Amino acid sequence: MIGLTRLSYLQRAIIAGHGGTELYHRLRRRGFMRVTTISTSRSPRRQHAVGLIADRGSIALDKALTDISPFLSASATIAVLIEADESSSGLDIRAKLQQLGFQIEAGVRCQQGLVLSACRQGLSRMERAA
Repeated sequence: MIGLTRLSYLQRAIIAGHGGTELYHRLRRRGFMRVTTISTSRSPRRQHAVGLIADRGSIALDKALTDISPFLSASATIAVLIEADESSSGLDIRAKLQQLGFQIEAGVRCQQGLVLSACRQGLSRMERAA
């Protein structure tokens, strides 16, 4: 997930989902100190450059995407872990990402399932036009 989002030590990242706490602790041990979770973040101010979602089930992933979106900047990158047994929900996640202004860039298979990486491009232009 780190490689797909190009997360650096200086960028702010936010984590959502059922597996978020474990992912948070692993990133902190690797030296990523500007990482937080939705439950510990105060208010959504579109200040995070990277979002990471690790959850189970398409309904939970859909909710996590909706919850994390207000925290992400206009040019943010997001990585979503879709577990192997939930691979049929990939199309639902793709539609939800597009609805939130993200464009899928890459997908990689791993031991846990599939990781999708998407970038939000042009959201600030869309907001100004609205």
